[in-house]
Amino acid sequence: QVQLDESGGGLVQAGGSLRLLCAASGRTFSNAALAWFRQAPGKEREFVAVIRSSGPITYYADSVKGRFTISRDNAKNTVYLQMNSLKPEDTAVYYCAARYGPSYTSPQRSDYWGQGTQVTVSS
Repeated sequence: QVQLDESGGGLVQAGGSLRLLCAASGRTFSNAALAWFRQAPGKEREFVAVIRSSGPITYYADSVKGRFTISRDNAKNTVYLQMNSLKPEDTAVYYCAARYGPSYTSPQRSDYWGQGTQVTVSS
């Protein structure tokens, strides 16, 4: 079993930055693909970014490409999401997820989820 705990969300003005953290405990962390998803009110949960277990290979949704950066520190069992140039449309609950398998973008393929952290971007 894996427990994922997100932190770092909050309220920020448009153009600002936030850094989300997701700390994992339980099962070995290093061989999991780690992803961030988000869900805005009234919308489906959508893919944001993913980082593979083997090497720093990443993939981003077009809506965040060039503004967000996903990274991981296996020694600390932590995955990060650096969010720059935030826009009001980035407002959502952000979820950390893990999959013990290949890299992925579909939320249905996640094995584990965190509880989510709220990000609100004011205009």
